[in-house]
Amino acid sequence: MSVIVVTGTGTEVGKTIVTSAIAALAKADGRRVAVVKPAQAGLNEDGTGDLDTVRRLAGDVTTVELVRYLDPLAPETAARRSGMPTIGPADIAEAVSRLDEDHDLVIVEGAGGLLVRFDSNGSTIADAAWAMGVPVVVVASAGLGTLNATALTAEALLRRGIESLGVVIGSWPAEPDLATRCNLEDLPVAAGAPLLGALPHGAGALEQARFVETARAGLSPWFGGEFDPEQFAMTYKSS
Repeated sequence: MSVIVVTGTGTEVGKTIVTSAIAALAKADGRRVAVVKPAQAGLNEDGTGDLDTVRRLAGDVTTVELVRYLDPLAPETAARRSGMPTIGPADIAEAVSRLDEDHDLVIVEGAGGLLVRFDSNGSTIADAAWAMGVPVVVVASAGLGTLNATALTAEALLRRGIESLGVVIGSWPAEPDLATRCNLEDLPVAAGAPLLGALPHGAGALEQARFVETARAGLSPWFGGEFDPEQFAMTYKSS
């Protein structure tokens, strides 16, 4: 089984759409896929959560949510406000390990940015990736300001010894301005890793079949036109 963590340079950068795209491509190519959302904070405008979006766009994939908070806040903050329990890296690793026998690929989608706190110990999705020994995909926004956020994320990954497979632009505008167009050249430098592709703004509103086509086109620099998890994911080994 291969495991990757999808994280972001911040909130609302398109992590769920990128997660859905990876899951949809893997499923379309015959892989057994699971998506784990350790913590969902807040709901979409239509009252659904991130995993509802994944199921709508990727189809019949296994989804696992460990905890959900109503407040759209960082998980640790939302837990304090609601009096609900938090989760940590060990909880995430356990949830992933339970999927081992029945799945070829497990995608763990973080909440917010890489260093958002999950629990009172200050644990983050970076700590979970490090504990499991798996790589991450970084999702970034497009436009002015994303280079600094991406560089800080890359620095944090490097300090922790976590492999970054590359960066994906989660929402590419129909009419990109100068700063956005320059992202195509500059983001790999800031990330210290390749640009894996970009998904167009509004991709999340597409019907499933069209979304799969869009995902394959948008991530083609990464997949080379043919999806293979072993190209980008390390094998999860339970301790």
